[in-house]
Amino acid sequence: MRYESVYSDVTVIGGGLAGVSAAVSAARRGKKVSLIQNRPVLGGNSSSEIRVWVLGATGLGVNRYARETGIIGEMYDENQYINPEGNPYYWDLVVLEKVRSEPNIQLFLNTDVREVEANGDESNRTIHSVTGWMMGSERQIRFESPMFIDCSGDGLVAFLAGAKYRIGREAQHEFNEPWAPEAADNITLGSTILFYTKDVGHPVKYIAPSFAKDITQTAIPMKRVFAAGDNGCHYWWIEWGGEADIDTLHDNERIRDELWSVIYGIWDYIKNSGKFDADNLTLEWIGSIPGKREVRRFIGDYILTQNDVRNQAHFEDYVAFGGWSMDLHPPEGMYASDYVSKLDCPDGTYQIPFRSLYSVNVNNLLFAGRNISATHVAFGSTRVMGTCSVMGEAAGAGAALCVDKGIMPRELYRNHIKELQQTLVWNDAAITGVRYSDSIDLASRAAVTASSHLAQIEVASPKDKFDLFNDIAFLFPVEPNIQDIEILMDVKQATEVVVELWDTGNPENYIPHTLQAKEIRTVEEGERQWVRFHLPWTPDSPQNAFVIVRENNDISLYQSDEPMTGVLSFKREKKSNVSSLLTAINNEQLVVQWNQKGLARKPFCFRLLGTTHAYLPEKLTDGYLRPYGGPHMWVSNPIEESQEEWIQLHWDVPTKIETIYINFNNDVNEDLNNLHYKRTPFDIFPELVKDYRIEVMVDNKWKTVVEEKNNRKRSKIHHLEQALQTTKLRLIVESTNGSRFAEVVALRVV
Repeated sequence: MRYESVYSDVTVIGGGLAGVSAAVSAARRGKKVSLIQNRPVLGGNSSSEIRVWVLGATGLGVNRYARETGIIGEMYDENQYINPEGNPYYWDLVVLEKVRSEPNIQLFLNTDVREVEANGDESNRTIHSVTGWMMGSERQIRFESPMFIDCSGDGLVAFLAGAKYRIGREAQHEFNEPWAPEAADNITLGSTILFYTKDVGHPVKYIAPSFAKDITQTAIPMKRVFAAGDNGCHYWWIEWGGEADIDTLHDNERIRDELWSVIYGIWDYIKNSGKFDADNLTLEWIGSIPGKREVRRFIGDYILTQNDVRNQAHFEDYVAFGGWSMDLHPPEGMYASDYVSKLDCPDGTYQIPFRSLYSVNVNNLLFAGRNISATHVAFGSTRVMGTCSVMGEAAGAGAALCVDKGIMPRELYRNHIKELQQTLVWNDAAITGVRYSDSIDLASRAAVTASSHLAQIEVASPKDKFDLFNDIAFLFPVEPNIQDIEILMDVKQATEVVVELWDTGNPENYIPHTLQAKEIRTVEEGERQWVRFHLPWTPDSPQNAFVIVRENNDISLYQSDEPMTGVLSFKREKKSNVSSLLTAINNEQLVVQWNQKGLARKPFCFRLLGTTHAYLPEKLTDGYLRPYGGPHMWVSNPIEESQEEWIQLHWDVPTKIETIYINFNNDVNEDLNNLHYKRTPFDIFPELVKDYRIEVMVDNKWKTVVEEKNNRKRSKIHHLEQALQTTKLRLIVESTNGSRFAEVVALRVV
């Protein structure tokens, strides 16, 4: 056996997506990081060992412009390109490559941390080291650092360090949460094991093992939906271990055995009951590790609650967003006889405060993932891995700043929270509505001009007819105002058409909030008519309009097959589009009713009369890196064949430039997933700029300093070979990955 010691600036325990993002975030800020994972692969519940879909703030497509950017966003994009089939082993590689690309990270796989050295009284403790055992190598390794981040899910390190925590459900009176029980208890969400099947092209028999559960003696066949060809997370409801007499942590093997018995029993039912077309199917893979949902939740300086999530509370220390519904499952899990899950969706994304990411009593301990400071009900939303990842990125950045300043996280919150927010925004993290305003950004001091900009909002190329059997809507930016809109429609017979204009309330929301204008017009029979409606509105600040066309069986609208950035289309569901056997979803929620199913990237045909300022060149430097009450990006006029579009920065005095940061548009409205429960028709976002070059003015001549071909990334950083003095810099877009428009979100220069 070998004894070793490793010293780093930040020690991250747990190699799930929260831990990976925390480690990469700290490493990119120049910190030496030890990343410790007790399994042979990274990815946690998303890894090939467990195979849970990475879900996040999009809420499976419920929320708009909610796909996470930052580190998890980079992994989404890479996976979209190299792994279009959703192979779980390729996803492992994406995560591993993200870690290996950072030279400041030392990765320790198969290393189980079981010892923690910490001291201090109950309210004021400090961690000095953690010690892990590397299985297979007989290495005992002691890790020392000034900052520790527990991203292990179960939170063993935080527990051993004496961090205060909770398990189970809070009483309703404590936080006045509508979904909390009257009395506190130790009920948690259960664990899940998934399975994959394969069609081998010839009949395959199946003989169930002796321990297989006879599921016909349970509520499963009556209350669950399953089919012969379903795989993986279609069986998310195979869940058990949350009841009061079961300990999700210490009964892990008992839970595993019960889940195995049900999986083999389900497969026996599918193969041998005669009710399914499954003759040629065989079991290809069954997980051996339960995917845990909930164990310990550690207490920070703030405990996030159901009301914070539901009301989209604003926090001064906002460092990450979530958007998944509060998704709570019955304690009986798969054996429940009433429902499988109940959901409550916020109206859009919500804010997560930094105070929920560090310990209230262990000074140098942060956490991210499913163990953050939240109530059981709020945890029902924050627990999904996309959200865990963005919290990890925030915790990693916070830890790095603490090391830089020689302080603890609480002091960082009290005295330097704006600096943390700016660090995250500058690096394109998942924060909506916070502008970067770093004084080092030279682009913010420049005048911005462009070869062109989109001044007309119109979708005028009809493709498919859409019968108006439901209320529909389209959303677009209003800047500075709107007067008239024309809508393309067929009219079977003379009829009254009702059109309404609503605002969306919060800039991060995309549902109707307050009626601002309405017109009812009688329209005569005819095909492909551009019908004008007067909807005057001048908002106090730029924001989105939500225009509703009310249901009318005599009307058909048209959809285009060309998306337009900043424009969305919606259909209002008349009833829940999710089986009542699966959920207790509240279909009265507008965010549930108004959805994009069948309409994503296929906008309705309409045109605004008048010009818009929503895509002006100066949007490039307005400080927003995500849509927020508008698209916040420069968009050119449609590009003609072989035409180049450019955008230029001009300084009044010679300016020294060394590094150029670019953020391109990769449509954060599109819902992505690591294992592709649904596929996009492209591996690279069409809106992304493909070929471009950067030129600077030197001695009154344009000099090319960057040439990039076949770009497929949202964020690019170009370090010049040597610093240059210039008064002008321009980004020239030579081609895109399919869009007819050049689209750039931000250009920053230091």
